[in-house]
Amino acid sequence: MRLTYRAIIFVIIVLCVAGCASTQSKAPVQPHKRDLTKGSYYVVKKGDTLYAIGFRSGHGYKRLAAWNKIRPPYKVYQGQKLKLFRGTKPRKTQKKKKSNKKRSSISINNKKVLRLYWQWPVRGKLLRSFYQTGNKGIDISGRVGRKVRAAATGIVVYSGSGLVGYGKLLIIKHNYLYLSAYAHNRRLLVKEGQKVKKGQVVAEVGIGVNAKPALHFEIRKNGKSVNPINYLPK
Repeated sequence: MRLTYRAIIFVIIVLCVAGCASTQSKAPVQPHKRDLTKGSYYVVKKGDTLYAIGFRSGHGYKRLAAWNKIRPPYKVYQGQKLKLFRGTKPRKTQKKKKSNKKRSSISINNKKVLRLYWQWPVRGKLLRSFYQTGNKGIDISGRVGRKVRAAATGIVVYSGSGLVGYGKLLIIKHNYLYLSAYAHNRRLLVKEGQKVKKGQVVAEVGIGVNAKPALHFEIRKNGKSVNPINYLPK
């Protein structure tokens, strides 16, 4: 069958259009969401393209290619880990851990305790030293009725005369570490559970073990009697 001149021209045009359409590269489909703007890394999934990841992260495919050293034609593979930032890995801000250690309101250092927290409970001469009492506190002289003051701030945990050999006794708890005791008083002026301040009058001097007016004073650390002279000001 013979084709006319016009028919031949039509066939040539159709073939050219079809050939151009088959060789033209398809434009990538732009994703709809920017859902990777907050992440630092992204693992490539099946069907992902660098163009799509660049759009979703807001950085664009050229930046991602440069940051991840990907060369044209910018192919990525499934499972590939891409960083979504420039340079090295961002540093994580480390939160300071809270210390679980309890802090004493009284320093364990004797010098600091001496200067900041303790005072003599009564004015008087030292009648018996720590070693003369058998490592159980000291005896301080004083006239009967003289004011006895709290050596440091704390809470009264005992006020009574139930312990043999101590007469009317007062015990003050200063913190989880230290206690102070005031024995052989004529009168007790505070009650159990009462908070007292350093220097507050808590009792009155009575008669000591040698039938002389005196206050027996102890400082106990973790329940063990320590030499008060190492804590009291000179």
